[in-house]
This record gives sequence, C-alpha cells and structure tokens, in this order.
Amino acid sequence: MQERLKVPTLSEMLASGIEPEVVFWVGCAGSFDERAKKITKAFVKLLNSAQVSFAVLGTEESCTGDPAKRSGNEFLFQMQAMTNIEVLNSYEVKKIVTACPHCFNTLKNEYPSLGGNYEVVHHTQFLKSLLDEGRLKIQGGNFKGKKITFHDPCYLGRANNVYEAPRDLIEKLDAELVEMKRCKTNGLCCGAGGAQMFKEAEKGDKEINIERTEEAIGTQAEIIAAGCPFCNTMLTDGVKSAAKENQVQVLDIAELIANANDL
Repeated sequence: MQERLKVPTLSEMLASGIEPEVVFWVGCAGSFDERAKKITKAFVKLLNSAQVSFAVLGTEESCTGDPAKRSGNEFLFQMQAMTNIEVLNSYEVKKIVTACPHCFNTLKNEYPSLGGNYEVVHHTQFLKSLLDEGRLKIQGGNFKGKKITFHDPCYLGRANNVYEAPRDLIEKLDAELVEMKRCKTNGLCCGAGGAQMFKEAEKGDKEINIERTEEAIGTQAEIIAAGCPFCNTMLTDGVKSAAKENQVQVLDIAELIANANDL
C-alpha cells in the first residue's frame, strides 16, 4: 500500500521546476494520530486517482496554532502562525487544501491579518470541485443504499458555512443521507473544539460526545460520516461507549469515497 502513495514535498517539486496545483496541509492529527493517518492516506489516494498535482510541506509544516489560540495563548499562536507564514510565503503558496476544519478555519480566517493570504479549501469542497470538473468519479460501491448521517464539524459548518459539499458527496455514493435533529446551523459540537480535545472535561452529568453520538445512533444510520479528525475521535469513542462498534462505523468523507472507489 505504501508504494502506491505518491506524496512529494513542496521543496522537492519546486526544485524539479514543477509548481503544484495545490498544497495539502496535513495537520497534526493527520500526521501523528494513528486513526487520522488513515484519513490522510485515503485523501492522498483520491488526489492521485484524480491526477491532481499536489505537494505537502513535510517536516516544514508545524501546528497552525489553533489549540494555542483557543485555549487563550495568543502569544504562542502568533509565534506558530508566523513560522508557518514565513515558510508558505517563501514558497509563494497560493492554494491550500486540508482535511482538518481547525486548520482550515485558522489558515483561512486568522492568517491573513498576520500576512498569510491564501485560498484555503476543506477537503470536501476540493473533492466536490474535482467531481464537478469530471476529474473524480464516485461509485456507490458497498455504501449503496446504506443509511449515513453526517456530523457537521463546528469550524466547517457554523464558522464557515460549508454544509452542502460533504452532503453532496455522500449522496453521490447512492447512500441514504439521514439527518440528525441538530444539524447544519443548529449542529451540536462533538466536544473536542476550543482545545477541549487536549484537556479533561468540566464537571457535568454527561459528556458532549456521548450526547452527540446518541443522536447519530438514533437516526438508525449504519455509518456516521465525519469531516474532521477530532470529530472522528470523539464520535468513535461515543460509539464504543454505547457498545455499538459492530453496528455503527465512523468514517471520514474521504475514506467513504476511497473505499467506494476501491482505492
């Protein structure tokens, strides 16, 4: 499987005189978390399949600073952001795609004021554009007719109004999209945003991810689709807590499409 994945670094591509169409910002989760690495691989397979010229920063990529900013450390955020902006601007990067809504939101909305101006798209938006251009074809495959519910990541949906791209992709799988009561502009957080992923929960009588997963399971969906590695982790934990691992899968949109296309 490793041999099939072509992932050039930006420095290698530019040294060869090739300017990529897009830079894939992998993010900390997609680089280091074992579960999220599967999302990264699925997305890379789709990029290769669609013959997209892309590159990653590799070791030159560091955290966008989102967790630092959300937890109140503005100084650390600006240090991390400026380091990344220096690298991106030195390569004259114009377009960035990422599978992490936290990276997406930070790069898109918070880097411009620090001198980092790029076109930033979420991977579901990019996959939808590839589909619209005819560069990517989606087969129903083993998801045909299956009930799938989509959990809106906070920083994709309510923060940036991206609701339709992931849903359009699910429907192209010939699957039955079933909505939770709280969805789109009324969506409920998975419990990981605002740097909550990295700390213990406050006192209360129920974890947010348990509440959200119960809503998802209540739709009778066989698959909970996610568009964020943090959401993926929280919902997977929720499914385990409900002892439903054999009945309900949690998969990223990129994984759904890659699996359906037998990549």
